[in-house]
Amino acid sequence: FISILSACSHAGLLEDGWQCFVSMYRDHGIAPTLEHYGCMIALLGRAGQLDKAEDLIGGMPFRPHTVAWTNLLGACRIYGDVERGIRAAEHVFELDPYNAAPYVLLANIYATAG
Repeated sequence: FISILSACSHAGLLEDGWQCFVSMYRDHGIAPTLEHYGCMIALLGRAGQLDKAEDLIGGMPFRPHTVAWTNLLGACRIYGDVERGIRAAEHVFELDPYNAAPYVLLANIYATAG
């Protein structure tokens, strides 16, 4: 399912990806893992659905990981969402304080915003 979700993300197939994600558990009894959630957050972020991506992170049945927050942060950079980008970056700083990526992404968000 990870390959399918990733392909949907890169192809911009939001509805197909969402249906696949829901079908995993409903039709196949497969509980989504962190990696599945990461793919869905990337898919929602690429589609500009930043509020839904953040809601999905908040609704995960386990503690969100660095990749989830970094995916959201990258989408915030693309769509210029400064406030949400700050929130996402703060989570990455907490989870992985030696990772330079969130600092660069956040600086790019600020630079674009002026």
